[in-house]
Amino acid sequence: MTKTLTILGIESSCDDTAAAVVRQRAGNLASVLSSVVFDQNELHAAFGGVVPEIAARAHVEKLDIVVEQALSKAGVILNDLDAIAVTAGPGLIGGVLAGVMCAKGLAAATGLPLIGVNHLAGHALTPRLTDNIEFPYLVLLVSGGHCQFLTAAGPDQFTRLGGTIDDAPGEAFDKIARLLELGQPGGPRVEAQATTGDPTRFKFPRPLLNREGCDFSFSGLKTAVRRTIDTLRAEKSGVTQQDRADICASFQAAVTDVMVEKSRRALAMFSKAHTPQSRHFAVAGGVAANASIRAALKNLCASSEFNLVAPPLEFCTDNGAMIAWAGLEMFRTGHRDSMALAARARWPLDRASTPMLGSGKKGAKA
Repeated sequence: MTKTLTILGIESSCDDTAAAVVRQRAGNLASVLSSVVFDQNELHAAFGGVVPEIAARAHVEKLDIVVEQALSKAGVILNDLDAIAVTAGPGLIGGVLAGVMCAKGLAAATGLPLIGVNHLAGHALTPRLTDNIEFPYLVLLVSGGHCQFLTAAGPDQFTRLGGTIDDAPGEAFDKIARLLELGQPGGPRVEAQATTGDPTRFKFPRPLLNREGCDFSFSGLKTAVRRTIDTLRAEKSGVTQQDRADICASFQAAVTDVMVEKSRRALAMFSKAHTPQSRHFAVAGGVAANASIRAALKNLCASSEFNLVAPPLEFCTDNGAMIAWAGLEMFRTGHRDSMALAARARWPLDRASTPMLGSGKKGAKA
């Protein structure tokens, strides 16, 4: 490392429009000079989830604003940058395309290098930004659209050990929130309700615990919760506030139990493949902000002699800093993209493994 690098990161893969500036001086830890995020919660609240067309239009309206604010708060101008990093996928194609076109425009106007970043790599590399851990490490990437265990061996070297065969846990949290009419975003709403609930009242299933390996499944769990809600409404003509709290607590407990057991297996697999010095287990993505899941994984790591690395909450959900940092890591390896950089709806991190969720004309889903 011989040069100080300052990178602008742009993120617009779902419903958060974000930009950030990250700087790393030679021989020093990286610094997040600014991080600006505009969420779209109010725009999608009435629909019970993210509407792609609405999200895309909102990104177009906000991208130039977040970039301007990120530069201003960082105290830099475009000429101070070394490169522009942007999420090029995976995600809602309209939003991804808006971000890529914005980054291309800036790169064309300034002559700065352009770096297309995999959104999932942004999450997976965040522990190196926040905690400066060394490769290799095990990461549980758990969010609204993804759930997988990955060995991170380099900025673009990921090996999948296991993942979801159907839904992501974030999807499940959102679905339960809609069924209980809690509003969106679902994860924080369900977690808040669970704090006053009884996690033992409803015996929800723990899917795939009887199958070897560390793959996940959440579709059956969602169905079990829905049937419980339907039963309560049929028997009592409605769901009480305590019912809601107990359902959320029982559901969260089921997800946590599955996460812990699958993580235990993934840690064992990682330990067999790597040296004893590699004892970092990172958890990243929006669901990583859940306090119950974090606490359970921390206890697991303590008993397994692993160091749990959980980034600060503001860097768990989508943000521009993770894209800037991933771009910085890639820049140091010599990676550059041309103006032919394309927005991608699908883009698996481990391109060597067989896709878990199938593949179509647009490529592998995960």
